[in-house]
Amino acid sequence: MRHQGPRRIAGSGALKLQDAMESDDKAGAGGLPRPERLGQQHTPLRDVIKAEIRRAIVQGAYKPGERLVEDRLAEDFGVSRNPVREALRALAAEGLIEVTARKGAMVPELSAEVAQELIEVRATLEGLNARLAARRRDHAMLAQLAQIMAAGNKAMTDGRIDALRPLNARFHDALAAAGSNRVLEDLMRSLRERSSIAFIPPTLQLAEQTWAEHADILKAVIAGDEALATLMAERHVLNAGKLFLAQLGEMGVGAATG
Repeated sequence: MRHQGPRRIAGSGALKLQDAMESDDKAGAGGLPRPERLGQQHTPLRDVIKAEIRRAIVQGAYKPGERLVEDRLAEDFGVSRNPVREALRALAAEGLIEVTARKGAMVPELSAEVAQELIEVRATLEGLNARLAARRRDHAMLAQLAQIMAAGNKAMTDGRIDALRPLNARFHDALAAAGSNRVLEDLMRSLRERSSIAFIPPTLQLAEQTWAEHADILKAVIAGDEALATLMAERHVLNAGKLFLAQLGEMGVGAATG
């Protein structure tokens, strides 16, 4: 069965790449919409494909251990193999995928040991970021976080667990921005992408727990309680990590140390 990563345009073999590309100049003379063509976009094609593959990995559309075959991706995107190859090389350099001579490019599988290390570092940095967000208390960012929380609560009420995956990423991106530390934000973005598989709730019940923890973090940030915000953010990561490590144990993956 084919993977479900790329987004297709209805009635077309091409992917809906324009969502990931610049959209400021979409109207022609008289305000009429211009046809979307990849060659007319300002963003380099390899970067568009790179962003789309990253999105699919972070949101769980490409699973750990799944191969990313150049020919198949080129066909899906409706492009030659060259920009696909460049995108995969860039993602490999970031550590988001791995490339081997025998299997080619693939989404890496997390061992329990590596997962434990990622969780420990992410918990510490998420705690620091929440502390900074509580210190800054940027009103615009807090309003954005509240909007994301409301969307997540509605998705849970509607039973749409798939909608929670991108919302979860948006919440943590917005929280990182609320910390207003660009160095930390860059570190967190890379770390979140590498550890994203460990933070996708498999059931609606666990998703509800995740969003309850998000609410606790946001309340502490709004209150300006740096210590509580730090504690809630660290606990949130450790709870999700504990669940993921337990799942790895059930699948027979080596136990974590530490």
